[in-house]
Amino acid sequence: MTAAPSIREPGLTGGSAGAIINPVLPGFHPDPSILRVGTDYYIANSTFEWLPGVTLHHSRDLVHWQPLGGVLDEERLVELTGRPDSGGIWAPCLSYTDGQFHLVFSDVTNLSGAFKDVRNQVVTAPTPQGPWSDPVPFPSHGFDPSLFHDDGPGGDGRSWALWMEWDHRPGRHPFGGILLQEWDRAARRVTGPVHRIFNGTGLAHTEGPHLYRHDDWYYLLTAEGGTGWNHAVTVARSRRPEGPYETDPGGPLLTSAGHADHPLQKAGHGSLVATPAGEWFLAHLVARPLSPRGACVMGRETAIQRIEWPPDGWPRLAAPVTGADIPVTPRSAVAGPALPPAPLPSPPARDDFDGPVLGPVWSTLRRHPDPCWLSLTERPGYLRLRGAQSLGSTHHQSLVGRRQQSPHFTFTTTMSAEPGSPLQMAGLTHYYNSTLWHYLHLTWDEELGRVVRLGVCGHGAYSEPSAPVPVGDGPLDLRLAVRGDRALFSVRPAGPGAWRPVGPELDTTPLSDESATQGDPDTGHFRSWGFTGAFIGLCAQDLTGAGAPADFGWAEYRADTLCEAADQ
Repeated sequence: MTAAPSIREPGLTGGSAGAIINPVLPGFHPDPSILRVGTDYYIANSTFEWLPGVTLHHSRDLVHWQPLGGVLDEERLVELTGRPDSGGIWAPCLSYTDGQFHLVFSDVTNLSGAFKDVRNQVVTAPTPQGPWSDPVPFPSHGFDPSLFHDDGPGGDGRSWALWMEWDHRPGRHPFGGILLQEWDRAARRVTGPVHRIFNGTGLAHTEGPHLYRHDDWYYLLTAEGGTGWNHAVTVARSRRPEGPYETDPGGPLLTSAGHADHPLQKAGHGSLVATPAGEWFLAHLVARPLSPRGACVMGRETAIQRIEWPPDGWPRLAAPVTGADIPVTPRSAVAGPALPPAPLPSPPARDDFDGPVLGPVWSTLRRHPDPCWLSLTERPGYLRLRGAQSLGSTHHQSLVGRRQQSPHFTFTTTMSAEPGSPLQMAGLTHYYNSTLWHYLHLTWDEELGRVVRLGVCGHGAYSEPSAPVPVGDGPLDLRLAVRGDRALFSVRPAGPGAWRPVGPELDTTPLSDESATQGDPDTGHFRSWGFTGAFIGLCAQDLTGAGAPADFGWAEYRADTLCEAADQ
């Protein structure tokens, strides 16, 4: 199997917390919104069609990050049934004021063609763990909403709502600029006039606005250049939130554009945070293609850069890690802040499903966990999934997945199921979206009895590259081994024993943002988008409607550090 490129450079020890090694949140963690409250740091990320909506991570030193799970974890907060691939929850913004966390987010119900049907909403809570309030509407002229609270020294205490405006009209650029309106925190609604504060630069595709105040200037960060190879973070500033804004004459604060060999690509969509000592950092998204300008199977990930403020008042990336680094490209290794180190235990590689709820590493697809289809108690020590719709459905799937976080990994699980029809299936999937997946599954064959099949779905076209494998009775171990752009599924009777490969090595590159995105980049009108990255999923289908169960006794995800070391 082929190897993927290295992303790690020699570490730094600039701060007492040690070096920040990027990406700090590997795997599908796009559109980071970073926030400090006291000595605690939080990052909120987009989750699109996956639940719980909006993942949160916590840190005390910006180096070590602990998953807290997701915010939107019940139907009262969000309901995603039927959301299109890469629809759902976009670009959250996490802020804090008046003793309350505020989370504003987009819920995208349609994104194909000329139109974007979006509901922007706000929820609040006294702690990141909740309880979160019922959502209230936020301006929905477009997507990527955010809130800015002018509460610091010299501020007037007002809050401002920002968002990008989508323009569907022929002959207009669909990214219509950044709008701002005052937000009444007590009434939880906008008030006063709408201000168009920024039309963007020549990079276009202006989105992802975040507003900050520093040294009596208001700084507007936006994402530009599209979410692909030309992505960037741009900066404009004004003496007033309402503008007028001048654009940084030095160009983008951050971009990977023009440097195809850089290990961190698609750098953009950033947000700022300052430590109590006045050190500034930028959280932003990146992607790690398997080859230069190749497939980004892991999707868009979160990285952190150190920011300096030169005398001209425009923020800049801190000095390069190496002399060969380009000033505006993201660093793989960054000197950490002068904060006490706060290491965290490594998450366990194996989940024995012996807790009352799923751990924060797991996500479900478009529907919240519910006893009607998912149980950790019906058979203690097992994850029971009741079969539902096919992997091609955007409604009721029984699928529990975790992000692919390394180009090289092995995922193993043990499963018990008793299919009695070819329409009953359960197993292990390498999944991108409803049209792009690989699936090793146990099912029934009228002539062979219980068999394992390997299914491949490429943009909706289903095939099986090998013959079914009879497996007899009893539980099975299933394995997926991925090495860069190659993947191999295997099976064995549960317990020690030799693995039997099922089917040929498969190409992983179709399970990527690049493969999923189809359309016209010049108009911004696409048939489909790829925003999510690959997942490894445990799933069950019963197209007879009987809800036949499948029980998973444990699951183990191990990154292959030897392969990664060889890459370096």
